[in-house]
Amino acid sequence: MRKRPAIPWATEIQVRPVTQPHTAAAENASEDLPLELELELPPSPDHLITVRTAPPRPHVSAPPAASTGNDAPEKLEAPTIAPQLTPQESAVAQQQTNQSLSIAEKNLDSARGKNLNAAQSDLVSKIRSFIKDAREAAQISDWSRARSLAKKAQILAEELAASL
Repeated sequence: MRKRPAIPWATEIQVRPVTQPHTAAAENASEDLPLELELELPPSPDHLITVRTAPPRPHVSAPPAASTGNDAPEKLEAPTIAPQLTPQESAVAQQQTNQSLSIAEKNLDSARGKNLNAAQSDLVSKIRSFIKDAREAAQISDWSRARSLAKKAQILAEELAASL
């Protein structure tokens, strides 16, 4: 059961307003007059203001062209962050990279000339991509990345050889 709110008697007037007694003359006067309601609208503006839903685009000026003499666009090399390997670790990583690459290429050669389904063709393209990336990493002496890419190529090539 819900408890009724306690209303102090001092605020009882606010809770129950007293109605004013109606006089017969006031009732007749209000019935005789027709209700006239007017709707007042503010004048419409001459022009509408548009609201942006997104921030304005920044104005970017074209960077100054460096005149190097040749019209070919410059390709800036992104700096590479590679862990520093000791000479021993570098030699081990180089050996593992070469071993993984040779295994991957051997398994890739075994699939050459065979009819491959779509999944096997996709594997071949991924293996070639990993081999290419591993060779590029080896050329710049990033042996940890080269080893990782060569290992991925080896694993995919072994999977390909097993599916033939």
